[in-house]
Amino acid sequence: MKTQVGIVGAGPAGALLSELLWQAGIENVVLERQSRGYVLERIRAGVLESGTIEILRNAGLGARLNANGHVHETINIAWRAEELLSIDTADRVDRVMMAYGQTAIQEDLYRALDARDRPPRFDADDVELHDVASDRPWISYTHNGIDERLDCDFIAGCDGFHGVTRHAIPGNVRTEFEKVYPFGWLGIMSETKPLPILLYANHQKGFALCSMRSPMLSRYYVQCSLEDTIDDWSDDRFWDELLSRIPSDQAAKIQTGPSIEKSIAPLRSYVAEPMQHGRLFLAGDAAHIVPPTGAKGLNLAVSDVHYLSKGLIDHYTSAGDDYLAGYSKRALTRVWSAVRFSWWLTSLLHRFPDQTPFDQRTQEQELIYLSSSRAAQTALCEQYVGLPL
Repeated sequence: MKTQVGIVGAGPAGALLSELLWQAGIENVVLERQSRGYVLERIRAGVLESGTIEILRNAGLGARLNANGHVHETINIAWRAEELLSIDTADRVDRVMMAYGQTAIQEDLYRALDARDRPPRFDADDVELHDVASDRPWISYTHNGIDERLDCDFIAGCDGFHGVTRHAIPGNVRTEFEKVYPFGWLGIMSETKPLPILLYANHQKGFALCSMRSPMLSRYYVQCSLEDTIDDWSDDRFWDELLSRIPSDQAAKIQTGPSIEKSIAPLRSYVAEPMQHGRLFLAGDAAHIVPPTGAKGLNLAVSDVHYLSKGLIDHYTSAGDDYLAGYSKRALTRVWSAVRFSWWLTSLLHRFPDQTPFDQRTQEQELIYLSSSRAAQTALCEQYVGLPL
């Protein structure tokens, strides 16, 4: 089989890239190791930057987003389970966020590709990349027990942190940066009416977050030890812990109920440079991971795809290869900005194992300063709502 762009990974990055390329008349094939059902069942974040919202709408993917997405116009941070700072993003930077689950985005993308009769090829095993530094790269894989070969002009690696594409960049070319945090997030999903605001909490017992996926689907998190397991956390224990870490007036608004999903996620920051080598380009989690505190993971994947699709479109429309050649530098500038912001917000809101009472008070004092400085609030909003593409 031959195509213009071979895409490895059918998550949001790979599926969005495929759709944008088809809209420009560029042939592509998407290979996905997992089944369609597995991809759609993955629970991921859903706070969208203003730029992500614009990209999805411009791609014709805004109908359900506009109907079901919940606009967030404030960033809310509590501390000591007493104080609450609410920052109006529309007032500070004239932009807002939106809560719209990644699963819903994935469904929208698959519907668009199905309508083209160009769905991803799921259950593609043993994917390997070949000759990526040449002008004739190709991909080998197994599908339904049959060995297959896909010849491409370019390869896009959108297969996540545990995928194979990043490792096709030679070790003497690739540089990796990593920071592992000494705690995790215990998250639950419940079919309950969510808190109407997106609420972060700094507390002596640890971080907490209240967010939403839809009008009757809530997503909550509490900081926990990496040694904890799901069995250590009953629903009752989780709700008691969450409610103790946020102000009582907000806790009184939370509707508790049985969890329908529960998981513990470790936190890390990771960046691989460069994001391109020869005819191979990385996008999304294949190249970078950020702690979920700043809600940047999905948004970075979308911005990567925005830059990469433009470069590929320029190439095939004879507009030149300058934009494509500059992809890695352009994408990494935004990536490192998000990494720094996510690190700062994580450091501000979490309880670290070696943290002293002095450290806790300095965290709280920074929040007090943030509550009194319009300039500091504007800087926070600029980065949280999303820097310009």
